[in-house]
Formats: sequence, C-alpha cells, structure tokens
Amino acid sequence: MAEALSIGALRDQRSASCNPVAAPSVTSDLSENVILTTLDDLHNWARLSSLWPLLYGTACCFIEFAALIGSRFDFDRFGLVPRSSPRQADLLIVAGTVTMKMAPALVRLYEQMPEPKYVIAMGACTITGGMFSADSTTAVRGVDKLIPVDLYLPGCPPRPEAIFDAVIKLRKKVGNEALSERGNLLPTHRYCTVPHQMKAVEPIVDGRYLRAETQQAALAAAAGLPVQATSPAAIPATNPA
Repeated sequence: MAEALSIGALRDQRSASCNPVAAPSVTSDLSENVILTTLDDLHNWARLSSLWPLLYGTACCFIEFAALIGSRFDFDRFGLVPRSSPRQADLLIVAGTVTMKMAPALVRLYEQMPEPKYVIAMGACTITGGMFSADSTTAVRGVDKLIPVDLYLPGCPPRPEAIFDAVIKLRKKVGNEALSERGNLLPTHRYCTVPHQMKAVEPIVDGRYLRAETQQAALAAAAGLPVQATSPAAIPATNPA
C-alpha cells in the first residue's frame, strides 16, 4: 500500500513539474529559491568562464593554437576570446620557441597584462628548449626563466585537443583560488633544465688564405686590370609597352 502511494505521489510530482502545458508551480522551499555562495566562488566562476588569451605566437606551435579559432574546434565555446592587446588579455599561451631576441618583447607583453594573469607554456621548445636545447646559441632553455608559468603543455607540437585539456586544468586552478590566498598560489620553483654542452672552438676560416702571398699577388694583378666601358649601343632597348 505504501509503495503504491509513493508511486502515485511520484507521478503527481512528475506531471506537475515536467508537463510543458501546465502552469509552473512556485515552491516555497528555501533551497529551491535561494542560492548560497561566496564572493570568491562567484568571482572565480566569472573569471574561469571568460579567459581572454593574447593573440600571440613565437614559432610553429602557434599553427596549432590558431587552429582553435576555426569552426572545427571553436574554442570560443570555452569563453576564450582572443585579444590583440595585452591590456585586454589575462592568458598568455607561449606557443613555440622563445629566442633571446624575442625574450624582451615577451616579458614586456607579460608585464602589460593586467592582474590576475596566467601563462601556459606550449610545446617542448617553450618548456626546455626542445630540439634547440643542445646546440642553439639563441634559444631560451625554458620560458620559465623569463616569466612565471602556471601550466606546462608538452608536445612537439601539442594537438588542439591537448590545448583544450590544458585550458580545462587551468580553469580548475582558477576556480580554486581565493582573493586572500592568491599570493600563496604563485609559482615558487623553476623548471629544471639541462645546461648545454657547447664548447668554444677556433673558427675554421681565419683569413690566412687571403693573407697568403699567392693570393695577394693575384689580387694585386686583378686590381690593375682596366674596367671595360659599356657603350650605349650595347645596352638592350626596353619595350615601353
């Protein structure tokens, strides 16, 4: 008997709440009408749902990042709106190898971004120097030597789906932040990189060939040769049409 009453009550509740024709009923329960949250949770929910990445790339990994803008991946559904100005962006995806010539510009862009701001190191070359970590004289061995990094995204290059996974993990980090404890969440370590094994060697071309007596004699003989003058008749006429 009790089971029949419970089934009947369930059907009445379902018909009252799921029937699109009937008028909606307003419940008097407090839990159904009031949402209890904190200012931190509301603030973090707004920030994690509207991350604006800077439209900036340093090397070939940016091709994968640019693919997210198209309709196939459509990263706008995550609230990611690419911004061309660093003053309107709060997410910096360093996509590709960072060279010593680009390092000052990268640091300047990061410093122009407003707080709070986040950095994703995308690709092996960005994290450790990648294939350039052993024999390159210009590649920076890790972008974390220049700016603090919140999330490392390995790969060469990472797929667009991997960038989505990195953004989801970053959203979880943003959602767990608190205004009073933001200073404790700043990165306090640096990525351990391997120092290069380059050795200074003497240049192979040192100029001794040009200083040789035979070469000096050949250059002196060539310097005394007269230069043949070109007559106007020898110059082919151009068609003005």
